[in-house]
Amino acid sequence: MLIRDATIPVRSFVDEVCQGLGNPLQKELPSKYLYDEVGSALFEAITRLPEYGLTRAEERILRRYAANIADRLPWHGMVVELGSGSGKKTRRILEAIARRRETTYCPVEISSSALESCERELDDLARVSIVGFETEYLDGLRRAASRRRSGEGIVVLFLGSSIGNFHRSAGEDFLREIRHTLAPGDAVLLATDLEKPMERLLAAYDDALGVTALFNLNLLARINRELGADFNLSRFSHQVRYNSFERRIEMHLSALDRQTVDIDGANFTFERDETICTEHCHKYTPSEVPQMAERTGFECVEQWFDQEWPFAESLLMAVPAP
Repeated sequence: MLIRDATIPVRSFVDEVCQGLGNPLQKELPSKYLYDEVGSALFEAITRLPEYGLTRAEERILRRYAANIADRLPWHGMVVELGSGSGKKTRRILEAIARRRETTYCPVEISSSALESCERELDDLARVSIVGFETEYLDGLRRAASRRRSGEGIVVLFLGSSIGNFHRSAGEDFLREIRHTLAPGDAVLLATDLEKPMERLLAAYDDALGVTALFNLNLLARINRELGADFNLSRFSHQVRYNSFERRIEMHLSALDRQTVDIDGANFTFERDETICTEHCHKYTPSEVPQMAERTGFECVEQWFDQEWPFAESLLMAVPAP
């Protein structure tokens, strides 16, 4: 069963786009809007590229350790995944859980096409019921948690290193909000991409075939399609930077010349080489996650690692409030 939620109105999209492009320090656009139907399909292609090892690293961890992870989770409960994507990466952990008990799986997605793909990918799993929410992360988690039965635990999956898209302080605030929705003994399986050589990271976000460039530029195309803007995509280029101070990859769209763009009656001027930041991807050390857990109301009880492409899955258990 798929539950639709119209909590992402066009007005909000317009407001967030105009606010971000009006930032006098750095024009920016929320990375969540990269994932419309076209963007979600392009991202699925990115995960198969030889340069992008992140998805394969997570798949290796879940393939090797799914049974161990399932053994550590609350015995009776529902699984809520924030940003499920196509659901392919989630299959192994759900299969391991379903071998132990029946469960309800609640994918939360802003992209309707990704949510539909997820349901198709996983609807053949025995002993797994699917209730999806097309909405923002925290709203979906709260709505799923409201369905909790007495004595039932909740496991939150936040995979794909999506926590890296938040500024570090905002990521911790987000984990605190998750903790406020959970009860002691509930769990979060948190994926983090770990630090690695800069050259390897830059290649992962600027592949030789140019698929990531198309993914990035599609954000402007989406604004044209849905908001009636007049971006000329040929006058912007995909640009990737590594910010060593913040330890993050940044994706930008760089203006090739001076130009003005109209969005919903508002005009935005771009100088030559001025950029729009479309995504941050923070990288972590293994010790940062337990420290972050302790500051946000959790205890990191176990971590699983991939060495080929340094990556971690960390199991955080909600602890009683002090």
